Amino acid sequence: MTSLRPILLVEDNPDDERLTLRALRRGNLGNEILIARNGEEALNLLFGLEVLPCVVLLDLKLPKIDGLEVLRRIRTDERTRLLPVVILTSSSEDRDIIESYSLGANSYVRKPVEFEQFTEAVRQLGLYWALINEPPPESLPGSLPGSSRA
Repeated sequence: MTSLRPILLVEDNPDDERLTLRALRRGNLGNEILIARNGEEALNLLFGLEVLPCVVLLDLKLPKIDGLEVLRRIRTDERTRLLPVVILTSSSEDRDIIESYSLGANSYVRKPVEFEQFTEAVRQLGLYWALINEPPPESLPGSLPGSSRA
């Protein structure tokens, strides 16, 4: 069995970061959780990783580089274009939802305001993306993803 791939949390709000980490821990996930607090840090971290995360939990309203631009850059890079990205944001604006899906988001989750709902939503996200979902295999640049599968 291979080692667990990390989860990348991109969140600039310290309170939301703490709540998200707490909720992921409640799910008893063994995955390392990497944290980036702005879009520039997220891209530098992501493109510097040897092993891609199993999922990126991405806020939209970020300093330096916003979440939509982070998503755009993830989708235009050959190595990360299939990486699962979940938008985890407080925005419920139609334009943000449409733009996120247009850029290739795998899911759009509005952060619930109530603590227990937020905790449960994040716990379920972590369980699904880290344990249930089968991510695309990591492949060498230029090779077809999944081409080595039987």
